[in-house]
Amino acid sequence: MKLLVLGSGAGGGSPQWNCNSEVSMAVREKRDGTSIRTQSSIAVSADNENWFLFNASPDIGSQMLKNKQLHPKKKPRHSPISGVVLTNGDVDHVAGLLTLRERQNLSLYAHKRVHHVLSQNSIFNVLNPDYVDKREMVMNKEFELETKTFKKSGILVEAFEVPGKIALWLEDESKGANFGTQEGDTIGLKISSKNSSKSFFYIPACAKITDELRNRIDNSDLILFDGTLWKNDEMEDSNVGEKTGQRMGHMNNSGLDGSMEIFKKINVKRKIYIHINTTNPILLDYSNERKIVEQNGWEVSYDGMEIDL
Repeated sequence: MKLLVLGSGAGGGSPQWNCNSEVSMAVREKRDGTSIRTQSSIAVSADNENWFLFNASPDIGSQMLKNKQLHPKKKPRHSPISGVVLTNGDVDHVAGLLTLRERQNLSLYAHKRVHHVLSQNSIFNVLNPDYVDKREMVMNKEFELETKTFKKSGILVEAFEVPGKIALWLEDESKGANFGTQEGDTIGLKISSKNSSKSFFYIPACAKITDELRNRIDNSDLILFDGTLWKNDEMEDSNVGEKTGQRMGHMNNSGLDGSMEIFKKINVKRKIYIHINTTNPILLDYSNERKIVEQNGWEVSYDGMEIDL
């Protein structure tokens, strides 16, 4: 099974178009130890022929162009992309679906909550049902991804709910402190190979590690985990916004309540941060924060990162 990181950044990527904080400035100036990061998405294949996207970033067009594995192989039209799996309804995870509208067979997997909000937004009607087959993921039940024509992929997926928040564009302040958040608005995935014992977890958004989640991921080989912010109030400290990580439904890397500290008591062989905000100093190879995450056994994902399982 092959895993390809298409985008390692959070919403807006890095540098974000209107951000000129320290990290964005350094990336824009192409300083040594920096790299451009597009918005979070990965691709997985069990046969190196049929690829499934996990989240469809607004940057999917440029991501496909940069990765030859996703180039058309036949004339006049073709795509190795056989389907898409969504972990939530965030703009940086669903907007790329609009790029995939060109009469191409796809299977689209999502929680029923996400399918519902997409169906309520008429712009997503460009996904012609003659070509795009919408399939509901049942939580905590393993299934095999299939193409639009039900060809089996060899990729097994188990979806499960994790603490998070409803997508920003769906927030309803009249619903109280959680803005109308319901179970299923944020999910994690266990992705396995049908033909081997290899598997990994993909959790690009998570507000808290519960005992249930801790037990689920313990003794795993690999996890790609929410790396959005270094600290909870990072946006305010960087003078680019007022929202905390918790307000956005994301954990911070550092601190006693951060993912680095909590993962010290969870046995995971390889830990990689993904969905990293442009304000997060771990994006700079030379930063003290990068040294700290590496000393704690973490890697920082980058666009184009390839992993063989």
